[in-house]
Amino acid sequence: MMPFRPKKSPGACREEPCRFPPTHVEVHEQEHMRTHALSDITWRIFRIMAEFVDGFEFLSKSSREITVFGSARLKQKTHWCEEAEAFGTLAAKGGFTIITGGGPGIMEAANKGAFEAGGHSIGLNIELPLEQRANGYLTRGKGFHYFFTRKVMLSASAQAYVFFPGGFGTLDELFEMLVLIQTKKAQRVPVVVIGHAFWTPLLEWLKRTAVEEYKTITPEDFRLIILVDTAEEAWELVKNSKEREIF
Repeated sequence: MMPFRPKKSPGACREEPCRFPPTHVEVHEQEHMRTHALSDITWRIFRIMAEFVDGFEFLSKSSREITVFGSARLKQKTHWCEEAEAFGTLAAKGGFTIITGGGPGIMEAANKGAFEAGGHSIGLNIELPLEQRANGYLTRGKGFHYFFTRKVMLSASAQAYVFFPGGFGTLDELFEMLVLIQTKKAQRVPVVVIGHAFWTPLLEWLKRTAVEEYKTITPEDFRLIILVDTAEEAWELVKNSKEREIF
C-alpha cells in the first residue's frame, strides 16, 4: 500500500523545513527584491566588463613590463623598500616598464626607482577605505574598484613577477601567479621572491609539508619559485626575459 503524501498547495514552501506558505504580500516582496537584486547584478557585470576593457586598453600602450609586488605598510628608507627602489632603478635603466599596485610601501619604492631613473613607472591602484593611496612616482596610473580585475591587469602582460615581503595581498598574488603558470593558463615567466629572512620559513614549510609529506605540490612546480636576497640578484634573473603575449 502506497504511503500517504499530502499534496503541496500552490505557493507552498518547497525547501525543508517548511513552516507556512508565504502570504501574497510576502510573495510580492520577495519577487520585488529578486528583481532589484538581478538589476543590481546586471549593472555590476557591466562595470566589471568596463574595468577589463579599460585595463587592457591601458596596458596596450606599454611594453617590456615587470610587475613588482609587496607590502603597502613598509616604510620608505627601510631595507626592503630600498631594495625595491634599487630594483626599479635597474629595470628602468635596462629599458623595462615597472608596474606596481600604485600604492605606498614597496610599490612606491619600486615606482620611485623607475621614475627617478627616467623610466616608465605604472601604478594600478585599488579603491580602499583605508591605507591605499596613489604614490607620487607614476608616469601613468589607473584605479580599479574590483580586486580581481586589478589582479588580472597586474599579471596580464608582465614578463616577470618580483615579490618583496608583504601581507595577505602579496601572498594571494604570489600563489595566484604560481597557479596560473602551474596550470598553463599563463605563460611561464620568472617568479622571483626577494628576501631570505622573510620567505625562507614559508618555502621550507611548503617543501617539507606540501611537497614531501603530503605531495600536494610536485617538486617541479615548487621550483617555479626562485628565492634571492638582493635587487641585483633579481635583476640578473629577469633582465633577459622575453616579451609575452597577454594570456
